[in-house]
Amino acid sequence: MDNDTAFARLVSLACHDLRTPLATVSGFAKTLTRAGSLEDPAAKYVAMIEAAAGQMAELLDELGIVARIEAGRYEPALRDADTLDLARSAARELGEDRVVVSGAGATVQVDVEPTRRAVAALAQSALRHGGFEEVALEVDGAELRVSPVTDASRPVLLGEDLRDLGAAVAGIVIRRQGGSLTVEEAALRVTL
Repeated sequence: MDNDTAFARLVSLACHDLRTPLATVSGFAKTLTRAGSLEDPAAKYVAMIEAAAGQMAELLDELGIVARIEAGRYEPALRDADTLDLARSAARELGEDRVVVSGAGATVQVDVEPTRRAVAALAQSALRHGGFEEVALEVDGAELRVSPVTDASRPVLLGEDLRDLGAAVAGIVIRRQGGSLTVEEAALRVTL
């Protein structure tokens, strides 16, 4: 086993092992929330712990999938998905006031959950690294266009400048499934 594969397997193992203590933290936070006996500020702090545990779980999912891809152990569970549904899911996750969806979708074969996370991560990265309050997510069949894209956000969105884990993982996942990412005319074109 070469060093790259060994490291990828180590990261995958770490992601797996971190889920147990994270599940404990998340489970007890949810139990305290459901009990309803907490008053502010304790109730607010438990809600923050619960949200942070969810974010940690998402980060572990991202690291885990990249580790499996790098180790050659990722087999996408391809299923039918509508590209317009993927775009709308990103808008719901990030806020429909921040991601404006338009266009007509098409059915594509993708690993649905990683692809859903990838589309949301690319929209989030365009917002964050472009300095925008709102981005457009236009769907045209198997293609999604995120705009606007700035000169500064372009390399981040394409995974050339590793400053955004979500965007970097999105590109790896989409390309591994046979898709592509390009920037043309101030828009990120994602082909699934």
